Amino acid sequence: MQIGFIGLGNMGSGMAANLVKAGHRVHAFDLAAPALEQARASGCETFTTARETVAGAQVVITMLPNGAIVRSVYAEDVIGHAPQGALLIDCSTIDVASAKAVAQEAGARGHAMVDAPVSGGIAAAREGTLTFMAGGEAAAFAQAEPILQAMGKAVIHAGESGAGQAAKICNNMLLGASMIATCEAFKLAERLGLDLQTFYDISSRASGQCWSMTSYCPVPGVGPVTPADRDYQGGFATALMLKDLKLAMAAAGDVGAHVPMGERAEALYEAFAGQGNGGFDFSSIIRSL
Repeated sequence: MQIGFIGLGNMGSGMAANLVKAGHRVHAFDLAAPALEQARASGCETFTTARETVAGAQVVITMLPNGAIVRSVYAEDVIGHAPQGALLIDCSTIDVASAKAVAQEAGARGHAMVDAPVSGGIAAAREGTLTFMAGGEAAAFAQAEPILQAMGKAVIHAGESGAGQAAKICNNMLLGASMIATCEAFKLAERLGLDLQTFYDISSRASGQCWSMTSYCPVPGVGPVTPADRDYQGGFATALMLKDLKLAMAAAGDVGAHVPMGERAEALYEAFAGQGNGGFDFSSIIRSL
């Protein structure tokens, strides 16, 4: 199958490579020359414009930074330039309103579309073990599912258009808050004189167990290998966590939801990122405690 892939950043590059491994013909585009070079090395055919990339594509996949860019790329370079009936899949993490607006315009022009943001980070993108949470009509999801399965370990239909984005921002609000609580617990344990490996061995088997502890421990040398063991390089950047928390707070405001823990997590990550830590993994917020 011919797939047009737009957006070859840390996540998109691994995703496109896995589509090639699955036997698809991938036409790829990014504004950055090094990203295009990496895509060619992984077996993609690269192009100099997004419009060229989607020409003749049966499926178009985008992985872009924000809702404004997603709206612009679909309006200017995808809808009206991809073949009639091509399936459109946006894997970016954006606001729910933008996801719904783009899907509505796509549907009006004869395209099935799903919003399918991801969870798992850069390593999962490279290894093909992402989790996709997809929003869109059942028929569109049925078309998208086998494509997404080539890049992930779990593909879940969350509901109508925008539901994938809603699930993603709720999930990451929980992740952001739980990571801060995990960091606080380790620092308190340290101050109380506990050996941190011993505390991990206890809490990871007790009621305090959570993903932020057992799969992504923020303490170097404790638990499985995580960005903490690489001086918080790689993984999921603090700036991206802050972006997702801001999306969650905006969505909460739109529907009148009271999310005090989410609000506090956003404030703490904003302060931490403002101190020059935006490029470090989000678990590095332990350094601020």
